[in-house]
Parts: sequence; structure tokens; C-alpha cells
Amino acid sequence: MGKKKFDPTVTLREIEDKFEMFQILNEEGEVINPSEMPDLSDDELVELMSRMVYVRILDQRSISLNRQGRLGFYAPTAGQEASQLASQYALEKEDWILPGYRDVPQIVMHGLPLWKAFLFSRGHFIGNQIPEGVNVYPPQIIIGAQYIQAAGVALGLQKRGTKGVAVTYTGDGGSSQGDFYEGITFAGAAQSPAIFFIQNNQFAISTPRSVQSVGKTLAQKGIAAGIPSVLVDGMDALAVYKVTKDARERAINGGGPTLIETMTYRYGPHTMAGDDPTRYRTGDLDNEWAAKDPIVRFRKFLEEKGLWSKEKEEEVIERAKEEIKEAIKKADQAPKQKVSELIENMYRGELPVNLQEQLAIYKEKESK
Repeated sequence: MGKKKFDPTVTLREIEDKFEMFQILNEEGEVINPSEMPDLSDDELVELMSRMVYVRILDQRSISLNRQGRLGFYAPTAGQEASQLASQYALEKEDWILPGYRDVPQIVMHGLPLWKAFLFSRGHFIGNQIPEGVNVYPPQIIIGAQYIQAAGVALGLQKRGTKGVAVTYTGDGGSSQGDFYEGITFAGAAQSPAIFFIQNNQFAISTPRSVQSVGKTLAQKGIAAGIPSVLVDGMDALAVYKVTKDARERAINGGGPTLIETMTYRYGPHTMAGDDPTRYRTGDLDNEWAAKDPIVRFRKFLEEKGLWSKEKEEEVIERAKEEIKEAIKKADQAPKQKVSELIENMYRGELPVNLQEQLAIYKEKESK
């Protein structure tokens, strides 16, 4: 008898079938995977919910501020609260976050003052001046570039022998970038402490995920880099927290990086720069994902435990509104950015001759 012919399509299906979506809470807020419940106290559960509600209000207010001309670039976050905030909640102060442009909520919760986040949106250099002891990078505008940076930061942490991890985020579209593959390959080869997130919100601007890759999952892309990969319900805060916590423990104990795909959805446009999601998304699809809302799901879970109420949620909403009001007021008080400051901040060390000439011209103009 001859040898059985190798069928690569069978091998592919075998790999893809291993990626079942990890979930703890179903859409009704019921625990369906009790053995995987994370070790969170009642107070910690309430705090996580508070952060999610806070950021939903922050998103609403940021959209309004953008429309008023008081913010510049803004990428809406509603729908992704569990993916963003539960993952950050699983981190420690010594961990580093390298965000994409939609990941402002994580770095605010990690210590970046909100008023500085507003200045970042306006393109003001003060928004990129990170306070001492806050381990975050400014949001990366180049799609996927943060993956390479995270691999480098993780290698640095590894060589220093510290117990921190480097965490970065991109979207489903970002996972099609060359920088994505370079970052996970480098970290995998070095076995450095990195956690790579693909926040699969189904559309890269207007391009549906199905057009980007015919693979069954995006998580399986980590297989080629030799790193553990997980597919998780990104609308389930407890599931996201659990896989992030496990990935962090593995990383700081020498287990190398992890790739996590969170299945989530952005309710609003890609950014506020003219994108119209009604041109490429149907109302039925929006309704399907609205039924999976991460805040509604977590609220049901906490109410069943007697940990949450309408009154408590209103308190968080009012606090968010007041703090956002104070933050935008402080951002408004920042000195107007000068062209000379823009030139000086672009380089470290001696400026090229042509920029020295331009700097001199603008400084003279600004002094008048």
C-alpha cells in the first residue's frame, strides 16, 4: 500500500477547530463556565463595572466635544469597554501599555491624566508628555506599528529581569499589517513578556473582517510565531480579564508572549473624521451586537449578586460628567502650541540645518 497523501486543508481545519471562543458570561449575564471564574472580590467587580460605565460616558462626551470643535482626532470606543477595560484591569502598575489610537481608555485607567488625553486629541505636544511613573506610550497612529514597539519594550523588560509585561492592541485590520507579523515573530523568538491583543470589531474602517482574511479566526495567526493564542468573547468582561490575567502570569514566569483575539464591536464610526458606518453596516448587524452589549451583560450579572443598582450607576455617570468637564477645562487652559515648539520636539539633539533655519524664522515671528 502506498503512503496516504498529505492533505493540507485537513491540517488547516484541525488547527482552526481548536480555537473555540472562551466565555464565562452569556448574553443574559449568566455564568456558563463557573470553573473559570476569576478571583475578583465584590469590590473589584464593582470597580470594573464602574470603569466601563465611566468610559461609555467618556465616549459620548468625547463625540459631543469633537462635534463642537473642542477635540481633534477621535476614535469612538462604545461597545469595546469589556475588551479594553477588563484587559487593563488585569495588569499591574509596572506593566507597559502601547496603545493604538482607539485605546485611550486603557491608558487613562493606567494613569494618564484625562486632560492630557484631550490634548493628545488636539495634537498638542503636552498630550504626549507622560507623567513619571505612568507606564504608557502615546497612542500610535500608524496602524500596527505598536506591535513592533511592544516587542522591543518586552525584550527590554526581559533583559532587565523585571516582572512587568508589555501589552499592545490593534484591530482586526491591524492584524493584516506587516508590523503585526514582525512584532509577534520577534517576541515569539525571544520568548519575551508581551501580550498582543487583536480587538476584532468586525470592520477595518469599512472593510469587513471576512475580506481581510479567510481564516476562521485571527487568533490562529499566532501559531506561525509559535506563541499561545486565545479567542475570547470580547463582550464578556470576566472572560477578557481571565485570559489577560493568565497571559500575564505566564509571561512574567518565563512562558513568553500570548496573542489574544477579542470578538467585539464598535457601535459608532471608525473615527469622527467623516466615516459613515451606515454605508457598510446594516441595522440588523448593529442590533445583533447591541444584544451582546458588555455593560448590559455585566450589569445583569452584578445585579443578580446584589452588587449593582440604578442609583450606583447614576453616581458613576455624574462623577464621569463632572471629571470630564474639569478635564476639558484644564485642557483649554494649556498654552497655545507654537510652531517653534513643534520643530524642537521633533528631534532630540542637534537639528538639521534646514530646520535650524526654520526654527529661527518662527521664533522671531513668535516673539513679536
